[in-house]
Amino acid sequence: MANNYKRGDSDVRPWGTWEVLDCGATFCVKRIKVNPHAKLSLQLHHHRCEHWIIVKGEGLVTLGDAVYNKKTNDHIFIDVETKHRIENASDEPMEFIEVQAGDNLDENDIVRLEDVYGRV
Repeated sequence: MANNYKRGDSDVRPWGTWEVLDCGATFCVKRIKVNPHAKLSLQLHHHRCEHWIIVKGEGLVTLGDAVYNKKTNDHIFIDVETKHRIENASDEPMEFIEVQAGDNLDENDIVRLEDVYGRV
């Protein structure tokens, strides 16, 4: 088992930012901020599932072949190996809390399937 995150880790991405709020051997909790009209890559993970809770704004969540409109206080579960993304289609910033759970928590466990920022 590996968790390569530590509390306070953060990063700036083309779509916004993320920050690690807490972590343990098999979990990591992040606050993710998505800029207006930005979206994360369509991706999947081999070693972790994720729970997302929208805490500010709203987003379009792709989960498998379905798309859901999620707003503040909505949540969604993303299983291992499930393609997913979130898009902020609004003019306001949006935020969600991501709880990762798995046996190998690492930024290298991102398989990008599609990306508007050329990172595939």
